[in-house]
Amino acid sequence: MEFIEKFVAAANGYLWGYILIALLLGLGLYFTFGSRFVQITRIGEMFRLLSDKDVQSAEGQRGISSLQAFFIGAGTRIGTGNLAGVAIALALGGPGAVFWMWVVAILGGASAFVESTLAQIYKVKSKDGFVGGPAYYIKKQLGKPWMSAAFAVTIIMSFGLTFNAVQANTIATAFENSFNVNPWVMAGILVALTALIIFGGVKRIATFSSIIVPFMAGFYVLLALIVVALNITEIPGVIALIFKSAFGLEQVVGGGIGAAIMNGVKRGLFSNEAGMGSAPNAAATANVSHPVKQGLIQALGVFFDTLIVCSATAFIILTADAYTTSGLIGIELAQAAMAEHFSSWAGIFLAIAIFSFAFSSIVGSYYYGEANLPFINKSATGLVVYRILALGMVAFGSVASLQIVWDLADFSMALMAIINLVAIGILAPIAFKALNNYMDQRSQGLDPKFYANDIDGLKGVEAWPTREKEKRTTA
Repeated sequence: MEFIEKFVAAANGYLWGYILIALLLGLGLYFTFGSRFVQITRIGEMFRLLSDKDVQSAEGQRGISSLQAFFIGAGTRIGTGNLAGVAIALALGGPGAVFWMWVVAILGGASAFVESTLAQIYKVKSKDGFVGGPAYYIKKQLGKPWMSAAFAVTIIMSFGLTFNAVQANTIATAFENSFNVNPWVMAGILVALTALIIFGGVKRIATFSSIIVPFMAGFYVLLALIVVALNITEIPGVIALIFKSAFGLEQVVGGGIGAAIMNGVKRGLFSNEAGMGSAPNAAATANVSHPVKQGLIQALGVFFDTLIVCSATAFIILTADAYTTSGLIGIELAQAAMAEHFSSWAGIFLAIAIFSFAFSSIVGSYYYGEANLPFINKSATGLVVYRILALGMVAFGSVASLQIVWDLADFSMALMAIINLVAIGILAPIAFKALNNYMDQRSQGLDPKFYANDIDGLKGVEAWPTREKEKRTTA
């Protein structure tokens, strides 16, 4: 175990410092300019789509609704990264880390749009509806099956296995602090509940996420707004502190500007997943009339995750004395801050909220791994082995130490994100053309529809008809 800890810690420093951050921020800027700031200029369209019937329902059709796909993605996004992850970033990087999380979110909106639009274009039909993601657009358009297999391995390692250990670790820690539940008991409970959901398939996962995510996230944000209202005179100072610390102008709890950037970017990426290649697996399952609809919906999810939920956690912690006096880190710091604002019941609520957020992340992350398993092993035995390993990592995470679990997650996430970022960097022009096609139709007052031959040079598109084929079908 000591060797693993040293290896992962060293690898994290190299990958995060010299490759991943450069790709994440550099490509985020490229996607932002290439899409003409789609994550900002089209935010009104994103909200309009939430009430779009095509987005809300897939009744009687293959697949699940766009909104359900959004909630699967939100279920994995809104998890420990929003609570424990933000607390860790503040403890290690200081308040300035929050600013860099915001930067990652703004740039990440464009990254999420590109990867989710591509996932929709290259999705394929399955017994439950549709399946897709980076492994699919890499193999189909780039013609690199070895690269698809490499991505599949890393997403199974990260989301299917190590990320679930992170979520389980946070749940177990929170319940031990609030209810004195033995971690081994929590491990058994989590394994049993996870098995119940994941053996029900993607539609059960979608149903679960669409119920639990909006309710718990809404209540958590409400509590944060109450904290802001009760501490309204301190908020301008907190915001100023965040900006000053982001550029090393004021040293407080945590490290200097380097630590602020590093922890803000790492925890921001872990939280909103933009560019990592995870959310596109959920985006591909939606049944919509145009790929860009789901791209815009997923971009909105990044904003909701980081600019709202993560910011809520940051304000709760930074307006509490526990931040500077307790010496706590991770979910314990978030719980202490909540208890300070609302008394002991808030710590108990946070434990329940953590369970809801993290458990929805577990089942959503499991699905990401399952969707990519065919690139490695298509047998029924392979699926059984994967499910056993996934449940085993839930049990392991419940009782393992905090540091090794988070380091393993960071390491595996870095490998996966690098592969996806290279791919979407090459394929981004296709997403830009799809956006132009969508907006041209919207300017004509149409409900946009996509056809496989609307964009020249597409390869291996299976789920979308051609204009000629649809004319023959309807003739």
